[in-house]
Amino acid sequence: MNRASTLTPMPAPPGIDADLKKLMRSLKLGRMLDTLPERLALAKQQSLPYADFLSLVFADEVERRDRTSADLRARTAKLDPAMRIDTFSSDSPVRYDTQLWNELCSLRFLDDARGALILGPVGVGKTHLATALGHIAVRRRRTVKFLRADQMFRTLKAARLDNSVEAEMRALARIDVLILDDLALQAMDATQTSDFYELIVERHQRTSTIVTSNRDPSEWIAVMSDPLLAQSAIDRLVSTSYELVIDGESYRRRQQPQPTAATSAPR
Repeated sequence: MNRASTLTPMPAPPGIDADLKKLMRSLKLGRMLDTLPERLALAKQQSLPYADFLSLVFADEVERRDRTSADLRARTAKLDPAMRIDTFSSDSPVRYDTQLWNELCSLRFLDDARGALILGPVGVGKTHLATALGHIAVRRRRTVKFLRADQMFRTLKAARLDNSVEAEMRALARIDVLILDDLALQAMDATQTSDFYELIVERHQRTSTIVTSNRDPSEWIAVMSDPLLAQSAIDRLVSTSYELVIDGESYRRRQQPQPTAATSAPR
C-alpha cells in the first residue's frame, strides 16, 4: 500500500466569521487572519485544548511582529537585505579565522564595547560579513547604522553648512553598532581626519564600531592629513577591536557572465 494514502488529510480550513474579523481588526490583530484558518484546522484535527490553541496563534503573531520590526530596523540602519550570514557563499574560496568569526557572530564583543576590523583585498566579502553582523545586532534590538566612510564624511561636511554637525556627531556617537565601510580607501583631508578622530574618541569604550578596509591599520595614517590625530584615533580603535583578516580572490570576478556554447563561436 502506498504510505502516502494512509496519511490523514488536513481538513479544509473553516471560514472566519465576519464579526470575529471585525473584532480582530479593532484590536490590531488583523494580520492573524492570514494564518488563523490553518491554525483552526490544525486545532480541530489534533483536538488542541483552548489554551494551547491560543498560545499557538499568539506565538505566530509575536513571531510576525518581531520579523516585521527587525526588517524595519534593518532598513533604517541601511543594511543590505541580501547580505546575511545565510547568503554568504560557503563554497567561496576565501580564508579567514572561522573561530574568530563565530565569536563575532555571538556579539559578545558588544557587551564590552569592543569593535571589529574586517580587513582584506577587494571583493572577498568584507562588506557582506560586516552587514551580516549588523543584521544579527538588529535582531538583538541593538541600534545599528551602516555607512560608507566617504558618505559619512560628506554628510558631516554638509552638516557644517547649517550648524548641525554637533548634533550629527552626537547621533553617530550614540549608535550601539556603527559600521564604517571602506575606511581609508582614499586620502582624507584635515576636516575628515578631525571628524574621524572626534568620532572614535566619543565612541571609545562606550559603543562598538565595525570597520571594513582594504588597507591594514598601519597604512591608514598615510592617507590621513594629520598624523598625530590619526595615530591617536587608530590606536584607540585597534586596541579595542578584534581583527578578522580575509584572504582570497574576488568573488565579483566569479560572478562575471560567461558566453554560452551557443554564443561563443564566431559567425
